[in-house]
Amino acid sequence: MLFKSKKQYIVYTAGADILKKKAKPIKTITAEIEDLGLEMIEAMTAFDGIGLAGPQYGIDKRIVTFNIPEPQNGFQSPGEAMLIPLMPLVAINPEIIDWGTEQIPWEEGCLSVPDIFGEVIRPATVKFKTMLLNGAIIEYECGGLLARCIQHEIDHLNGHLFVERMAPDKFSIIESELRKLEKTGAGKSYKRRIRY
Repeated sequence: MLFKSKKQYIVYTAGADILKKKAKPIKTITAEIEDLGLEMIEAMTAFDGIGLAGPQYGIDKRIVTFNIPEPQNGFQSPGEAMLIPLMPLVAINPEIIDWGTEQIPWEEGCLSVPDIFGEVIRPATVKFKTMLLNGAIIEYECGGLLARCIQHEIDHLNGHLFVERMAPDKFSIIESELRKLEKTGAGKSYKRRIRY
């Protein structure tokens, strides 16, 4: 019987320099970019994530993968109705071109901040624009978990972690855990590894 050898995937954790920098736009979708998108989907799946940004994967490019589950209460926005059936999805140079006025709290987690969760207040809806791997440019109003994940992942592309968005009183609850993660991560070159 033949066994497929497992592949190793890496995600960078809090404290890594690449997570603090603004990622560079992708000028052309090449075969290399297509392969990167598919590999990032594999890594996101291996780590059981719903979103992964280029910098988290050690890539200084504006590329994000999403895998948002279908909401139990049905689609609440045109973006959810159009994009969630396409998951997993690769977004090239994603951007938010408008934000809704309603702000809602939501507990967030992150593959780069493992086992640490905290409340972040963000707009409930966003107008999202991105290029897909086939070159199509799409633009939708998105709500629900999709809107939350879009904002979280674009923060990564701009050098920010969700913990930076937390209110001071909420951040103080997780601060010691975060510092411990950063200290431990330094000894591992800020890399989480998994075989899948």
